[in-house]
Amino acid sequence: MSVRVERGAGPTAAGDRGIPPLVVRDVTVQFGALKALSEVSFTVEPGTIHAIIGPNGAGKSTMFNVLSGVYKATAGDVRFGDAVLTTLRPHQIAKLRVARAFQNIALSGTQTVAENLMLGRHHLTAAGFLSAGLRLPKATKEGRLHGQRVREIAEFLELGDKLETPVGVLSYGDQKRVEVARALCTEPDLLLLDEPVAGMNAEETRRMAAAVLEIRSALGISVVLVEHDMGMVMGIADRITVLDFGRRIADGTPEQVQSDPEVIRAYLGSGDDTEESSA
Repeated sequence: MSVRVERGAGPTAAGDRGIPPLVVRDVTVQFGALKALSEVSFTVEPGTIHAIIGPNGAGKSTMFNVLSGVYKATAGDVRFGDAVLTTLRPHQIAKLRVARAFQNIALSGTQTVAENLMLGRHHLTAAGFLSAGLRLPKATKEGRLHGQRVREIAEFLELGDKLETPVGVLSYGDQKRVEVARALCTEPDLLLLDEPVAGMNAEETRRMAAAVLEIRSALGISVVLVEHDMGMVMGIADRITVLDFGRRIADGTPEQVQSDPEVIRAYLGSGDDTEESSA
């Protein structure tokens, strides 16, 4: 994979651009009597891949929905630089250069790859609707620049030869990459990936893992992912936060997490706890 890089590699580049850490502090989410998250804290360092894992029902999706503004925290807060994300709506969070690629593909199947990716550029467009409709020089130039960036990102995710293909006829793996590409088209500093390899075969999973590593190293942005595929997570994550029953039970490097007794218990179970082994 190659792309014209506008940012350097990894944490150093993130620091050079002033990308802040994502700080989750004592986040609690309660739905009636059910406490989905209980005082969860962790920090995503700039320019790193940070995974959130845990058995089914651990609170991973709830945490992701808090990060993207879909759910409101009952207590605690999430800060991205000076911004308190827990006080903002999803569209306001998106304007802070935070992008989310969804587990369930949210693309227009009848539109081409290029058209879907251009939707990710909408909030970056300065020319108004009338200027674009009249094809005024400013709007035409801006459209050309956005088109160039779309092509670069498509090439980056190995979709360059599919730009004019309707998304609905692509393979599942390609559609997932289009979802990620559209998120990248917003030019994020923080990318939230919700189960990026769910439903993929081994080869599609390998290609997506390579793409996530390339996103981090080439673009220098921070990546937070929720994922069930432990092979992928352990292979690409810089740091991992483990949830179980809404609590944080571990936080560290892949090596530290793999050897943590609480993590082993949560995933493998013991005695009557074996039903909690689903990952």
